[in-house]
Amino acid sequence: MEKIITAFATDDGENFIDRHFGDAEFYNVYEISSTGVRLLKKIGNSTEEDDDEDGHGDPNKAKGVTGMLKKEGVNVTVSRVFGPNLKRIKKKFLCIIVKEGNIEESIKKLQERFSDLVDEWSKGEERNFIRL
Repeated sequence: MEKIITAFATDDGENFIDRHFGDAEFYNVYEISSTGVRLLKKIGNSTEEDDDEDGHGDPNKAKGVTGMLKKEGVNVTVSRVFGPNLKRIKKKFLCIIVKEGNIEESIKKLQERFSDLVDEWSKGEERNFIRL
């Protein structure tokens, strides 16, 4: 794998949200390799219009976010916080939990650890999430 397609949970396009990944207003989708970065698009979170009537960990919300991002070719999700749906979405994506609030700083760390990310992604549904 020479590149990863990565979705960052954000409201402003520059910083991560301090809420669960599925609660972002937008997802900035980047193509990242060990040597380059390209913003592909900004996707509005259509699942945020749902009532969230089943509360945090709603399987329908997980399915909605997963489907929306899979259509865009995303294989890595990045956020400061994931909710109870982490166990569901990590079957479809490599989930990365970051300390930084800034997306640009996190991209640099993803590039530095690119081979580790590819190795973890290749484990399929048995993959674990990564903390950076």
